[in-house]
Amino acid sequence: MPGKIKNMPPEQKHFNENDRIFYADGYRLGQTAVSQGFSNKTLFTAIELLYAGIDSLNDSIIALASRQNKGIDCFKGCHWCCHQAVFANSYELHFLSEQIKSNFKPEELSELVRRTDQKLKLTADLTESEILKFKSPCPLLVDGSCSAYDARPMACRIYLSTKLETCLEFYHHPENEANFPALIEFPLRAGQMMNEGFRASLKEFGVETAEFRLENGLNIVLKNNQPNF
Repeated sequence: MPGKIKNMPPEQKHFNENDRIFYADGYRLGQTAVSQGFSNKTLFTAIELLYAGIDSLNDSIIALASRQNKGIDCFKGCHWCCHQAVFANSYELHFLSEQIKSNFKPEELSELVRRTDQKLKLTADLTESEILKFKSPCPLLVDGSCSAYDARPMACRIYLSTKLETCLEFYHHPENEANFPALIEFPLRAGQMMNEGFRASLKEFGVETAEFRLENGLNIVLKNNQPNF
């Protein structure tokens, strides 16, 4: 049965119904990649479907908010969230790097590697708590827009803010622990669950995954021609 999870781990049996649905969606997509003969092609197709699923959910949320005269303050050219720490799974980074290598001109790729190295140097001596407050442009940010938008990780896709002023406050005053961007919880949780299900299905197949800060992951995959999960 599509979406059915075999032997759900005990620690995940407390999931609510929505959690189970989105986890199952991610799990099913991971299983599709495996069952069709695990390769870059099947993995990347599954990741594209994973992203399409969360993008469709976001489109529905944005449309509903519009009908109810409630604003979503995310728009092209707004990039305040692109200055904070972003985390991505290794399979996402592999997909992202291959899209970059296929679509970037040599000089664009070289410049991206330079910006990635630059951000790594800036963050090299920071503690984990300092990293979460540190503001510096994502290496993929060019002229206020993501240069690899269609291949951006799940963490970037599920970030929907309803109040721009909270994003500005978080950018300008990250030390203010009383403030955090006014994000919509539902897509955040849905994306997390889809990724957890996807990871679980790959793990069953023997593919171990890891999570990296975006600049660390890019530094690895852009200089490595082999998959690095």
